[in-house]
Parts: sequence; structure tokens; C-alpha cells
Amino acid sequence: MQTVPSVSSYSIGLSPHFKNLKNPFPSFSKISSSSCSPPHGSVFCRASQVADLFPTVSPEIVVREARSEDCWEVAETHCSSFFPKFRFPYDYLLRINRAIGMLFGYSMPNGCNRTCLVAVIGSSDQDASFSVNDDFKIGVFDGMFSLNRGYVAGILTVDTIADFLPRKGPLQQRRTGIAYISNVAVRERYRRMGIAKRLIAKAEATAKSWGCHAIALHSDLNDPGVTELYKGQGFKCIKVPEGANWPQPRSSRVVQFNFMMKRLNPPIKSQIA
Repeated sequence: MQTVPSVSSYSIGLSPHFKNLKNPFPSFSKISSSSCSPPHGSVFCRASQVADLFPTVSPEIVVREARSEDCWEVAETHCSSFFPKFRFPYDYLLRINRAIGMLFGYSMPNGCNRTCLVAVIGSSDQDASFSVNDDFKIGVFDGMFSLNRGYVAGILTVDTIADFLPRKGPLQQRRTGIAYISNVAVRERYRRMGIAKRLIAKAEATAKSWGCHAIALHSDLNDPGVTELYKGQGFKCIKVPEGANWPQPRSSRVVQFNFMMKRLNPPIKSQIA
């Protein structure tokens, strides 16, 4: 499935230790393809490629908030999906840039929330660990390549920053109470396993815990499969009023977007606690 690179500069956030991050990643939703092959003769090895050498004990999928140790695999999943044509050394520079941005973070408007969700393929042990030594590291970046948390197969960002929601009133105020989904990417080999649906469900639960009454996203109008996926999860296409200047994600090529929304049921007490 073809992806659309974006030149937008908004962030994937890490949680719970990295809440105030600004997203340096594309900001529309797309179920994306796998990473490209490494250059011939390269002495580097991607985390995803090394993970293939260590098959998991069971196909359990764990969806949770991203942590600092996930930064390289999240960057790898994102960049290989949205920028698959980049070659060495630019592909590694892009990944390093994304990982560093996630680790050190950027500012975020007061009162807003953001988190990155990951779908991890691994064993049934806590957090889906690989059967390798916890001290096992790969490459010259030491802990950045740690495999002791499982293999990130999909990612999603959800926030309440409202950069791509229509502004409210004559003062163009930022909308509140609506969460926004972006940066949805599932590696090709793990598609059709329900990972995107589980990420979306987790994003909805997270939005409810923030007190949101609705959740929104943009999808590529020329990718009907993805649009149907979101419709199957209860999202509806919202017609943009004629002449309205609603914000849209910026892309490196011309893309027509569907703006989609879903009303969320009020969270039950057990979800809030």
C-alpha cells in the first residue's frame, strides 16, 4: 500500500516519561508498508532486520503507550513506512533525527495531551520480551537498538493539540474535547492481523480518558481501503463546507484528504480510575 510522505513537522510523543513532545512526523493517518532493504555493503543493521533473527515465542500482540526504549523501533517503523525510498546514509540520518527528537522532546501547548501507541509483537511474558540477554545491544548506538521489549509492528499518535481541526469562532480558537489520530503505520508483514484496529481502539480509550467526546483523522481519498477500515471502526466522512479553509496535513505531493470523525461514548468509571 503506497504511502504519502509529508513535510509537516509534528511529533510522536512517548509516555509516561515523555509527555511534552512535539511531533516531527507526518500528521495524517495511513496504514503503511514495510521498510526498504539495506544498502549493499553497509556495516549497519536495522533493529527490524535484527529482530527477524529472533522469532517470538508466540504471536501475542500487546498495544501500549510507547516508552523511551521503543524510540528507535518507532522511528524505524515510521520512516520505513512514510519515507521508503530514502537510501543510506540518509535513511539512517532520518531515523536518528526522529529518535533523538522523541527522546529529548519539544514543547507542546499548555493543557494539551499527546501520546504514541505501539503494537508490540512478542512472547506472552511481560511486555513481550525476546529470548535474548537484557544487555544485548546492536551497532554503534548502544541502547538505542535494544531488543528486550519486543518488536514494534505498528504505531499511532493521538493528541488533543487540534492543529488539523477547524478553528472555532471569529477568534479562530483551538478546539477542545476532540482527539486527533495521525501517523498510523503497520509494517507490511503484520498487516491483516487486526493491528490497526487495535491501535485505533486503544486511541479511542485514551481519548475518553482525556475527557474527549469525539475523535478525528485525515485519510487519503485515493486509498479507499484505508477509508473503509476507518468506516468499519465507526468513523464517518465529514463534508467540508464550500469555501471553508479547514486545516489539512501538509504533504510532499498533492493529496486529497477525507476528514473523518467519530463520536465517543462517555467513559465508564472503571476506564477513568
